Amino acid sequence: MRKNYLLNVIGVLFCFSVAGQNPPETYKDSTYKLAKAAGEALGSYDFNNSIGQSLQLIELASKRDDYHQLNHGYNLLGITYEMLEDTIRAKENYLKALEYARSSQNDTLLWYAYNNLGNIYSSNKNTVSKGLDYYQRAIDIVSKDPGQAQTYTPVVNIAWTYLENNMGDRAFPYLEKASKMLEEEKEVTAVDRSNINTLYGMYHSGKNDFATSRKYFDQGISIAEKDSLIVEASFAFEEFAKMLQKSGNSHEAYAALQQHQEYREQIFSMEKNLQREAVYERFQTEEFKKDLEAARQEQLYKDQVLEKTQQLSAIMVISLVVMFFFLVLLFRNNRIRKKLIGQLKDKNIELKAAKDEAERLSSLKTRFFSTVSHELRTPLYGVVGLASLLLEENRNKEQEEDLRSLKFSADYLLALINDVLQMNKMESNLVHLENSTFNINDLFNGIVKTFETTRNNKCVDIELDVDPNIPYLVGDSMRLSQIMMNLLGNAVKFTEKGKVWIKAKNLYCEEGSCRIYFEVGDTGIGIPQNKIEEIFEEFSQLKIQNLSYQGTGLGLPIVKKLLALFNSEIKVSSVEGQGSVFSFEILFEQGAATESIKHLEVEAPKNIPSLVRKVLIVDDNRINQVVTQRILEKKDFECQLASSGEEALEILKAQEMDLILMDVNMPGMNGMETTMKIREFNREVPVIALTAVEVGEMREEILKAGMNDIINKPYDIPKFFSTIFRNMLQPVA
Repeated sequence: MRKNYLLNVIGVLFCFSVAGQNPPETYKDSTYKLAKAAGEALGSYDFNNSIGQSLQLIELASKRDDYHQLNHGYNLLGITYEMLEDTIRAKENYLKALEYARSSQNDTLLWYAYNNLGNIYSSNKNTVSKGLDYYQRAIDIVSKDPGQAQTYTPVVNIAWTYLENNMGDRAFPYLEKASKMLEEEKEVTAVDRSNINTLYGMYHSGKNDFATSRKYFDQGISIAEKDSLIVEASFAFEEFAKMLQKSGNSHEAYAALQQHQEYREQIFSMEKNLQREAVYERFQTEEFKKDLEAARQEQLYKDQVLEKTQQLSAIMVISLVVMFFFLVLLFRNNRIRKKLIGQLKDKNIELKAAKDEAERLSSLKTRFFSTVSHELRTPLYGVVGLASLLLEENRNKEQEEDLRSLKFSADYLLALINDVLQMNKMESNLVHLENSTFNINDLFNGIVKTFETTRNNKCVDIELDVDPNIPYLVGDSMRLSQIMMNLLGNAVKFTEKGKVWIKAKNLYCEEGSCRIYFEVGDTGIGIPQNKIEEIFEEFSQLKIQNLSYQGTGLGLPIVKKLLALFNSEIKVSSVEGQGSVFSFEILFEQGAATESIKHLEVEAPKNIPSLVRKVLIVDDNRINQVVTQRILEKKDFECQLASSGEEALEILKAQEMDLILMDVNMPGMNGMETTMKIREFNREVPVIALTAVEVGEMREEILKAGMNDIINKPYDIPKFFSTIFRNMLQPVA
């Protein structure tokens, strides 16, 4: 961070010029000349000479404990090292200058010490606030005398600090204040004019106003180059390069950066570094005192001057050689960098093409699964529905077992399809939790009843243990059911004889949330310890000698991924031959009992007329029409069939219907288009969508078309009638 160093130097020289008007005395005259020489050397960027003169001033003032002059000496050393970006030595000397400023009780010296320490601390990202605090102290001291122009320095340094930390809005008020101070000054240095233009360029670059930023940078650079201000020119080109890079002008940015580097090399040349280190090290030893005396008589030893001149020439030659190799290395690195940038651009193009292709394939995969979902579930609806009806109506005991096998195979195939489609949805991040209030006891009783037939066939007892202290909960009961169904299904499947248990326990309830512990265990075959991780892999199944178990191998992977949506994970403990226990915990919101969902009974509510309930079934699949019709007729519904949207419109224009069951996917005019046509002349009749596609994929589109509700194929008969009765009670307004 480069702040207004030269402004500080000018101020110091001003102080000495005032002191020099007193009657000349040997000591005062010597200290004045040394301080003036150090300041002038610093102003001309002769850092080695500045360090030497400052050290002599410190040596002379220390003999008389002159706090005033000691402050000036250490202050000049600090400024020099700060300009050379040696912040450790700069801070060391500034702190010493602050000690002597306080001892001398001089506000001017104290002001410079605070400002210079602000420069050091604000250059470090970790101590910026401390640097700003020192600047404010400097302003507070200077503000005691409103006529002092030095207020400009800490003000512009605060603006500078904010700009270098990308806080342009905070910097702007100070930048404007500093600019106004310069306008009020009669004599403004080139340093100030160059720096203020560069700072405005930084500010407008931060606001992405690159045209205005360029204008200010051009002015700052022009002033610095005109007056041979090396430090200011280096700083201006560095910030100008950043602006050009940000605006996309990489070529110009590189040229500006080269200009910055050339000016920087003038400051940090090898010759100056070697001399500066030598001077500083001599000062740290007793030998320096002897060298000071020898330096005063240097004019008497011409041979030594000639020898030093030769040494300087040798060092200059070496420096030029090193600089040449450095430039060659820089040129080589630049060529390599350009080559790598070109390769990176090519890789980015390849990556974008690969990304586009991956997105295209993902879209195709999603559409494929959506199509497969519909095409597989539609015929399955007919198989499951007809099998269920035949079982109910069959009077031939010899065929009953065959019909049960048929229904079992259809249910198994449906479960397989659902597992595969569910896994695809989860991999595509299409599954999201939906909150509703539910009673966990009712939920688990329903799950256990689902496995009634299976457990009876296998002589397995299912024990249900639900903590009575569990209140109504708010969460995704459907996903929780899916988790428990998979775990319970596995437990029953791998237990030939014995028991299976399902448990829910309230761990605690606080601040409107309850953490519930769930457990599903069995006394079945168990899992080998080396296979526990494997069972959660997709399509993975245990291979057990002499035993064969059907399944997709997707149940436990689905459980694991669904639990991740609940921010939970499953735990397994198992002993081979003795059984397994699966457990997990979920944090639910606590709900009130009055908020629970009360499902309608399967039977028709009393307030629906039972004499005539006319339903129009719109479906292009003849088997599906028959199945739906026969299911409805068992509840005394009068059904009329339509095989297309056009046929449905003709029927509805000719007669009244109490309900319409509308297949979504039909050739020609689909269900949504047909519904929109119906709503043009009849907004009262309830329309329920029938679809074999995943509901989540089309819910919004279906409801937007004017349909009242959705029923998934194959039907869950209780839910099927519950949905129908609910919509007949609440017709569209």
